[in-house]
Amino acid sequence: MNEAASGKAKAIPINVEGLYEKHRTVHARTVTGTFNNWRWAMVFFTQALFYGLCWFEWNGRQAVLFHIVERKFYIFGMVFWPQDVIYLAILLVISAYGLFLVTAVGGRLFCGYACPQTVYTEILTWIERKIEGERPARIKLDAQPMNPRKFRLKFIKHSLWLLVALWTGITFVGYFTPIKELLAEMASFRIGPWEGFWVFFYAFFLYMMAGFLREQVCKYMCPYARFQGVMFDPDTLIISYDPERGEPRGLRKKKGGADTPPLGDCVDCSICVQVCPTGIDIRNGLQLECIACAACIDACDQVMDKVGSPRGLIRYSTENALAQHYTAREIVAHLWRFRTLLYTGILLAIVVAAAWSLSQRVPLKLDVLRDRSSLSREATDGRIENVFTLRISNTDEAAHRYVISVSGIDGIDIVGERFVDLPAASSDTVSLSARVEPGRAKKGSNQIFFEVRSETDDQVSVREKASFFMP
Repeated sequence: MNEAASGKAKAIPINVEGLYEKHRTVHARTVTGTFNNWRWAMVFFTQALFYGLCWFEWNGRQAVLFHIVERKFYIFGMVFWPQDVIYLAILLVISAYGLFLVTAVGGRLFCGYACPQTVYTEILTWIERKIEGERPARIKLDAQPMNPRKFRLKFIKHSLWLLVALWTGITFVGYFTPIKELLAEMASFRIGPWEGFWVFFYAFFLYMMAGFLREQVCKYMCPYARFQGVMFDPDTLIISYDPERGEPRGLRKKKGGADTPPLGDCVDCSICVQVCPTGIDIRNGLQLECIACAACIDACDQVMDKVGSPRGLIRYSTENALAQHYTAREIVAHLWRFRTLLYTGILLAIVVAAAWSLSQRVPLKLDVLRDRSSLSREATDGRIENVFTLRISNTDEAAHRYVISVSGIDGIDIVGERFVDLPAASSDTVSLSARVEPGRAKKGSNQIFFEVRSETDDQVSVREKASFFMP
């Protein structure tokens, strides 16, 4: 009886190792050059901004603070409230279109120069090089069994990594809780539960992502690496190896005979692979793992200088430029095509509209709520009365005294306090009544308007509609 007849299926062996690439640690070689200088300039710029901005003060408070407890966002002289969520949406749209434009023009420039994963990996890798040495020394150290020297070096390295991660976590939370208050709470061990959670979670997240996972984040976890291809076209600038010039590869011989085959400019030194933070060989063409850091360009240019060949074997170029041998001027001309012009136009339109909206923004907000427990009632003076609750928010950096008025029905008037004093960046709730003589309005709902304006500045005023019910 065969296996099929007996009801037993034959087990099919599965090669699990073939389904996944075995991870190998990437020990990137140190590289110097123009693009490396630009990358470190971006590291210094972004981190000076991130670590330093939370310490600047503005009008006696933190200049940039997203105060979740108070539900206020402070950005220098502007105060945003939950009702201003539209500006967050606009900021996200601007960021998206900016990313689309940069990618369409220069590929993954954001990944190579400004992405937090790249920036913090550079910082932790720099610490690693200072402690453990250059690439050969690190490879040798990792291959050794644990010994006192290896333990000491690893302990110092990881301690410094944790300090950087912890300070980054503190700084991150310092944008949501005033940084000075946060440090005082941590010093006295009175830190709140959510602040403590996010400080240590963000620190651990950075420590793992930039210290251990590194290129695996770019290769497997980052969604941007997956959809970048749809934003590329043949005129997008990418890191490119010139096979016409570089092939066939081979080492130069000092004394070559007449029968020695001609070789390309690539000496097959593999330094471009050794300096790559994701461990790929750019000579195999554009790959998903390439983050456009241009370390291979700097490395290859140095090799070309040593062998006496012109620079640019690996360079920023486009698919069409390599195929049709464009000049530099022609490459630049093709960068401004329909897609990039469209992204630029939309981006400029949104930025201009957002700037105009911010410039015309009135630093005063008003919400009107009607008392629904009693639609209307007859007051002691015989007039019909409706009760309202006004929520007034002063979003200015200065205190204001506001005047409240009502209109919409002939003879309508306010009974109660007509003036409200509000400190800077504060709000208050005011309960008042609106009264109308019987017969002045139709039965049922009538539209009225409450107006709140600054006593000292007529430009600071808002008008909100409401409904007045006549029996």
